[in-house]
Amino acid sequence: MLTKLNHVLLAGVVALACSSCQTEKKADYQVIPLPQEVVLTQEKPFLLNKNVSITYPEGNLLLKRNAEFLSGYIRQATGYTPPVKGLKDGETAKHAINLGLDADIANKEGYVLTTTSEGIQINGQTENGVFYGCQTLRKSIPAEAQGADILLPAGSIKDEPRFTYRGMHLDVCRHFFPLEFIKEYIDLLALHNMNTFHWHLTDDQGWRIEIKKYPKLTEVGSKRNCTVVGKARSGKYDNIPYGGFYTQEQAKEIVKYAQERYITVIPEVDLPGHMLAALAAYPDMGCTGGPYKVSPDWGIFEDVLCIGNEQSMQFLEDVMAEITEIFPSKLVHIGGDEAPRTRWAKCPKCQARIKAEGLKTDKQHTAEDRLQSYCMTRIEKFLNSKGRQIIGWDEILEGDVAPNATVMSWRGVEGGLNAAKAGHNAIMTPNPYAYLDQYQEEPEIAPVTIGGYNTLKKTYSYNPVPDDANELVKKHIHTNRRSAGVISQVTLDEDFNVPDTLDDVEHIILCNGELEIESAKNLGERAAVRGKLKFCLLYRTPSGKLRTLAGGIPFDENINMPGLSENDYMQTEWEVDDLNIGIINSRKLNVKSLVTFRLQAETIYDAEAGVDVRFDGEVEFL
Repeated sequence: MLTKLNHVLLAGVVALACSSCQTEKKADYQVIPLPQEVVLTQEKPFLLNKNVSITYPEGNLLLKRNAEFLSGYIRQATGYTPPVKGLKDGETAKHAINLGLDADIANKEGYVLTTTSEGIQINGQTENGVFYGCQTLRKSIPAEAQGADILLPAGSIKDEPRFTYRGMHLDVCRHFFPLEFIKEYIDLLALHNMNTFHWHLTDDQGWRIEIKKYPKLTEVGSKRNCTVVGKARSGKYDNIPYGGFYTQEQAKEIVKYAQERYITVIPEVDLPGHMLAALAAYPDMGCTGGPYKVSPDWGIFEDVLCIGNEQSMQFLEDVMAEITEIFPSKLVHIGGDEAPRTRWAKCPKCQARIKAEGLKTDKQHTAEDRLQSYCMTRIEKFLNSKGRQIIGWDEILEGDVAPNATVMSWRGVEGGLNAAKAGHNAIMTPNPYAYLDQYQEEPEIAPVTIGGYNTLKKTYSYNPVPDDANELVKKHIHTNRRSAGVISQVTLDEDFNVPDTLDDVEHIILCNGELEIESAKNLGERAAVRGKLKFCLLYRTPSGKLRTLAGGIPFDENINMPGLSENDYMQTEWEVDDLNIGIINSRKLNVKSLVTFRLQAETIYDAEAGVDVRFDGEVEFL
């Protein structure tokens, strides 16, 4: 009897010891994106442990799915899986996380999360809002919480999105990603309360979506023989065949996966430029008839769709007919960026179309600019007939903008602001802030990027609608982020420091810039270019701190461009030595003999209009 009692006492001591060792961790509501209002009370926190359940109104399948998502999120974080239960009207649950709807919440995507020691209530006007409340709760759990009980502070969180369009872009043409990666990407969007996945499916480097009427788009257009190594136009290639595409059924699977997470998939079929993959498959749709190949390099190419060829226009309408069957989104992105007019200017069919449609040159636009507008407007009307509307990159502002077009402003903010003032919806994705394919650390230790320098701080600080914007701008501005881009522009850090002398500069890590052209005149084999060179230096101080330096330099040079003729299109580069840089705070840094700027430009010559110099590259520190 004594032995048995000792065993019982020992078991009790062990149980007590295990209980006292149970880890408790505190949740933190300082999450990204930060809720608009967090009010904490002095009441006891709610204890999230393996005895907690998640409830929803019985019969609401969307809230049931939200509850199942939340249960899965908690399992990922803690290792235990809260059971999910539907509640009948009037039924309550103790020590539970309750999901519900509340018509008094003003915003369709807004939510209120209330925490007491007895339970948690997440309400939204719609199931979307409840889902975002679940994301906030999920993110408040510490990253390392396996097996732990979680203390959630008592109080209330009220939140709603500032923008109805919150998107991320993914380019799968230059670099193809498998289906599972796309799903992981969508999960990350959901984690950050984003509601739009912008899927860039076609480009010069690969056609990635099955179009059944045109099978060669994927049989031929999805494959390239090799890929450039390092920077664009390095002249080095890996000689490794590369390809991949998504079937229509796979794309529909992604659409469904995203919809379950309240995310809309917007497809992009870039036209009429960035079409080399399509031309490689169907060369008759180009102005020259080819031969063409899927591009192994990055950049802008003068071979584009022949808009004067009715076969090409029918091709676009056929493609869009299938795209709208795959993707139910109201918006369809049709690109419109970086389409050189060179081929159209020499193409008899395109010139015939210009004449037939009465497209005229004026002081602001060429007839070829208006030819692109004709293309965009025609495809817009076709998509309108399917109940859809278009998005185009901000280059579509360079002609007659299609009436109902949404403008995606990527080359800066001006395009979006101008579009909004004209009554168009605008999605703000300006390169200096929203492009995530730039250097985020020292280039010496980083993977190759397109160039530039961006920081998480700068991206997160971006305000798409200036405080002094008028009501029309505020009404039409939306926001987006890009994970892969085309051209890198200057990045001016908001809190840059200026070195007093060169002794304060131990090592220049990166020099990036943009040439802003004020005037350019054709001088035969030379171009007289006047403007301003905006730049940003990233450097390390002797103490090891990273600093940035930004400014602008007047630029007035005669550039030699031998062998260039009227309406020719080529790439060139030139050097500028011994510059004195004027700094914004009136200090001056003489960089004579320290740095040489090499500017690479894509240049379009026109005998009447002069020369249009387009920056495409970077200012390098040599």
